Amino acid sequence: MLSKLLSPLCIIPFVLGAPAPSAVTLSTPGGNVPATILGPYSPVTTSFSFPLTSAASSATSSASASTSGVSTTGVITIPLSSYSFTPYPTPTLNPRPPIYPATDPLNPPSVSSDPQVVPDFAPAWSAAYQKAKYLISDYTIEEKVNITTGVGWAKGLCIGNIPPNKNFPGLCLEDSPLAVRSVDYATAFPAGIHVASTWNRALMRARGLALGQEFKGKGVNIALGPMMNMGRIAQGGRNWEGFGADPFLTGESAYETILGLQNGGVQATAKHFINNEQEHFRTSESSNVDDRTQHEIYAHPFLRSVMAGVSSVMCSYNLINETYACNNDKMLNDILKREYGFQGFVQSDWQATRSTLSAVAGLDMTMPGDTTFDSGDSYFGGNLTDYVNDGYISMARLDDMTTRIIAAWYFLHQDEAYPVTNFNAFNSKDEVNNKHVNVQADHYKLVREIGAAGTVLLKNENGALPLNKPRNLVLIGSDAGPGKFGPNEFPGQDGSDGILAMGWGSGTGDFPYLISPLEGIQERARQDGSSVFWDFDDWNTALAGNMAYGEAVALVFTNSDSGEGYITVNGNKGDRKNLTAWHNGDDLILAVAAQNNNTIVVVNSVGPLIIEPWIEHPNITAVIWAGIQGQEAGNAIADVLYGAYNPSGRLPYTIAKDVVDYPAQLITKGSGSNIVTIDYTEGLFIDYRHFDQANIIPRFEFGFGLSYTTSSDTDQEDLITAWEYGKASPIAEGSSTALWLHEPAFQVTFEVTNTGPVSGTEIPQLYIHHPSSASEPPSVLKGFTNVEISPYDIKQVSITLSRYDLSIWDVVAQGWRKPDGQISLSIGASSRDFRLQGDIPI
Repeated sequence: MLSKLLSPLCIIPFVLGAPAPSAVTLSTPGGNVPATILGPYSPVTTSFSFPLTSAASSATSSASASTSGVSTTGVITIPLSSYSFTPYPTPTLNPRPPIYPATDPLNPPSVSSDPQVVPDFAPAWSAAYQKAKYLISDYTIEEKVNITTGVGWAKGLCIGNIPPNKNFPGLCLEDSPLAVRSVDYATAFPAGIHVASTWNRALMRARGLALGQEFKGKGVNIALGPMMNMGRIAQGGRNWEGFGADPFLTGESAYETILGLQNGGVQATAKHFINNEQEHFRTSESSNVDDRTQHEIYAHPFLRSVMAGVSSVMCSYNLINETYACNNDKMLNDILKREYGFQGFVQSDWQATRSTLSAVAGLDMTMPGDTTFDSGDSYFGGNLTDYVNDGYISMARLDDMTTRIIAAWYFLHQDEAYPVTNFNAFNSKDEVNNKHVNVQADHYKLVREIGAAGTVLLKNENGALPLNKPRNLVLIGSDAGPGKFGPNEFPGQDGSDGILAMGWGSGTGDFPYLISPLEGIQERARQDGSSVFWDFDDWNTALAGNMAYGEAVALVFTNSDSGEGYITVNGNKGDRKNLTAWHNGDDLILAVAAQNNNTIVVVNSVGPLIIEPWIEHPNITAVIWAGIQGQEAGNAIADVLYGAYNPSGRLPYTIAKDVVDYPAQLITKGSGSNIVTIDYTEGLFIDYRHFDQANIIPRFEFGFGLSYTTSSDTDQEDLITAWEYGKASPIAEGSSTALWLHEPAFQVTFEVTNTGPVSGTEIPQLYIHHPSSASEPPSVLKGFTNVEISPYDIKQVSITLSRYDLSIWDVVAQGWRKPDGQISLSIGASSRDFRLQGDIPI
């Protein structure tokens, strides 16, 4: 029977510090871009030796067959042959209003802290496909090929360009996930990792919308974001572009970001598909991942992206199970297009196309168009035309490629008076095309709010925070001040000698301005009559200690940076060499703490650090984990320090006591042009899942964060019945995104009580505990919400679960099923701090 959401049977309180009740209530449902932007490209010579099988059985190599870091030469490729093609149909979703309203991307469902509506984009896609097919009905082969082929590196106004054809105006593709890159008059937003730290869907959506509005205002058709690769490696260079180390949090962040971006009118791009979790060897490593781990961990955020109606997916540089990502029939055709029912188009990362026959494997668009930068040739272009004429690639497949690209344009209504591109990404001095359109609006307010909301309070002793009109204070460390030569002194943000507010690489943007902590704190100090002093020399620890001596408050600032692998900063080749603080941070903190018994540490970091050298020092009274907050960083930090914003951020990853405690380590050794294998042998046990399974005590667990107050926190019928009896979902088009699997199925209700005198925000987190038969991690995040609550107030809260949330991937049946045995849950303040327990009534 179709379940309906019922009223809760009772209310269970969620109070920090209180004994855990025995159960919870559940109800069953009723600037200029450098010419080396992507670094050196070393194509690997391959041979056509492996027969391409059907999408459902495309061969892959077992992850257990090789050892991480060992170089091999095996690359699975597509043999030169003739390939027929049958387009995947639009999935039949059988929506049941009002839970699944027909949705247009320009008008998504309202954001909710407990989402219960699954949007149905199928009608909008169907209408877009009809328009696209009509548009190309009189196109020649060459004209269709032009739709799939970028014009070449630096041959257009944008980082990627599809040329105009007949009455199709072409497409502008532009970085990045946190800003419109290489332009002026645009906002530098907090990074993805920071918005994930808010655990706040409304802020995720608002940031996406504001970004979408700015991209559209600049005449960009396709925004190259969000990025959703998992933080498998704590040192991973581009982790900060993504949303952390948990697939559920990452998936929700990606989902809300995409709904926001496309609500703003721009096409979003889910990237990098898939298993691009480190920068070392990113173009020459094979990520070997078993099928269950792939589905439950790394592919999940992309599934949520498809459910958000994402227009484009970007395939990555690396190999997956010995097949290049942009040449991977299993991932692109079978999982993305068949299983997830993805209706948009697949574009390559820049220079990630490996052959013309990648079109057979599911690649629809090659970027930037040439095989290597400025090579003058292309795997698509004339070669694709020849392959179609010669019968290797069918006309039906070319039509499908072209239709998908143009349908995405119609899907976002970009045929309706869309702004023309008004900048030149490769030439800031071009006053003909650079129109200097100001798209910032009042987005600085949102930047400041997210900056504060994503800041995590890790330690607060003796009432050190919030600051209350201190007599005087001193700021120590270069991270406290402005850069020596302005906020954009380093090309691609590849370095910092002031406040760190974003990492480096193509995922960046230019700052219109950058507020340092000194500026933010001085603004408040003027109001309070406090005296402010500073020392930005990271290396003169004796001076730092002397400056801190006798001050009412000593604030020490430190950071840690990383970015894309085409840039090396201080020996860090994209990925961080280690997890220690930069700029002599550990020694600087200890020198200050030795001289001041009210030392407060502020950390701006792209990811976790090992903070054991100083975290337990008795003179360190508070630690603020400020992340990377964008252009309003200093104001956001001041807001938290002074209590103008009660900290509510929670860690989106685990901070370990030792780097060896993490389950996967950075692979840095390889040889020559051979393929380096990286085996994901930890399987499902990444980040906190590993710490729980191995019983390792972290320094600060995933989901941890303190506050200034104490608070707490008919065909479908057959499929549903089969699922309840432990049967897997069927193999079909859109099987993993089927609405019956994702509809609200169980609702957990409880109360949150603020037992303190200050208003604040609590982040209750729901973790599932599968039965031992499932071989899952001990705890798996499956829900969260944010509760804003007044002093001594009580609020009723609910978190809704779907059948998908409770399922595991069955590698034999190739579907999602309910595991055998009792599924239980806990609700708490982090992955190690549970306050409520209960069982799922199935």
